[in-house]
Amino acid sequence: MYHHSGSVAQQAAGSPTGLLDPRGPATEAILFQRCTWCGTAMYHRVLCPVCRGSDLRTERSEGTGTVRHSTVVHRNTPAARNVSLIEMSEGFVVRGRVMGPPIGIHSGDRVRLSTAQDPVRGEPVFQLVDEPYRAWT
Repeated sequence: MYHHSGSVAQQAAGSPTGLLDPRGPATEAILFQRCTWCGTAMYHRVLCPVCRGSDLRTERSEGTGTVRHSTVVHRNTPAARNVSLIEMSEGFVVRGRVMGPPIGIHSGDRVRLSTAQDPVRGEPVFQLVDEPYRAWT
């Protein structure tokens, strides 16, 4: 049976248990898992969605990503807010909120992590890296 163990440097970078550490690091960060069998990155999973492996290690994201989808929500909130799917540079997708006017967030916008958790909703909050030029919108 073949077992991909990865390099020693990669294993030292993350937790070998695959469980997210509730104490977390001192700085704001998103923790994600990476399958040690196939290398797939995922966010808060028990099994790898590709190979169904359970040998997952925890890693820290660098916090940059790209908006893949954004929608404006008016329900259960005093003001309109956006809900976005962010594809992180490590390859996993996370649901979060992008700061700024909800109508101004578009697919393809580059974002970076602002805080790892919104105090009200408990989801990550991102900010735009650069204001894109939108002459035609």
